[in-house]
Amino acid sequence: MAKRKWAAKDMPSLEGRTYVVTGANSGIGLAAATHLSAAGGRVILAVRDAGKGRQALTRMSGDAEVRELDLADLASIRAFVEGWDGDLDVLVNNAGVMATPERRTKDGFELQIGTNHLGHFALTNLLLPRIGDRVVTVASGAHRIGKIQLDDLNWERRDYQRWGAYGQAKLANLLFTLELQRRLEAAGSKVRALAAHPGYAATNLQARTENPLQNRLMAIGNRVLAQSDEMGALPTLFAATQDLPGASYVGPDGFQEQRGHPTLVGRTAAASDPETARRLWELSEELTGVSFPLTPAAA
Repeated sequence: MAKRKWAAKDMPSLEGRTYVVTGANSGIGLAAATHLSAAGGRVILAVRDAGKGRQALTRMSGDAEVRELDLADLASIRAFVEGWDGDLDVLVNNAGVMATPERRTKDGFELQIGTNHLGHFALTNLLLPRIGDRVVTVASGAHRIGKIQLDDLNWERRDYQRWGAYGQAKLANLLFTLELQRRLEAAGSKVRALAAHPGYAATNLQARTENPLQNRLMAIGNRVLAQSDEMGALPTLFAATQDLPGASYVGPDGFQEQRGHPTLVGRTAAASDPETARRLWELSEELTGVSFPLTPAAA
């Protein structure tokens, strides 16, 4: 008899544990937050639009609340952290934008690298002294088309390519996870850094490219090829609740990791390069003004 595959109902009781999920007002973020709350966790929906966050709360039956957080604004990130009270078990870096027209964050970063990577980079490091268990960052299979351009991370000298920018941001998520885990180990911390990707999940992310033809094609793909946001959330939930090694990457087990149940998956050589991960981290510190807060463990 085939072994039953992991599902959200297999999560342990999360009573007494606190989770922050960014971008939790819709899509896989909302699905993940709903299941974490249903399993007994205290869940904070960290969202840019508090009104939409409050609407999302109506789907949740457990201990959950909304706090404003705009990852495209370093001042908002600092305000969120300054308003944090108590400890935190798990930070889920889920929020993101995909294939948008060329735009800038409030701090002048290209929107996709600024939101998907630099915003979460700053949030994670500012919250890290409070985090007790792990950081889960949601990446994408699109990291395979990405290339980190360290001398032009914000697309100031290149002709802008929306999918190239998205791929770079998602590759940055995996390099961030790799370097964060290395630094945590060097500091003697028990906190783990993990990554997950949802495969091809039908969410409203695909309808926000501001390109009508592209949105229509993605809408067809959502109906024909994609799995639900509930299934897409499973890798995030698996990474957030199961005993996995640091730097693990979780994705669907189906064809080309597009759909299915969570399992450990591979990544490209570019996403496994420790030197690029280190250099990206140093550049991210320079751009955000936020540094790794833990000190190396004594030899």
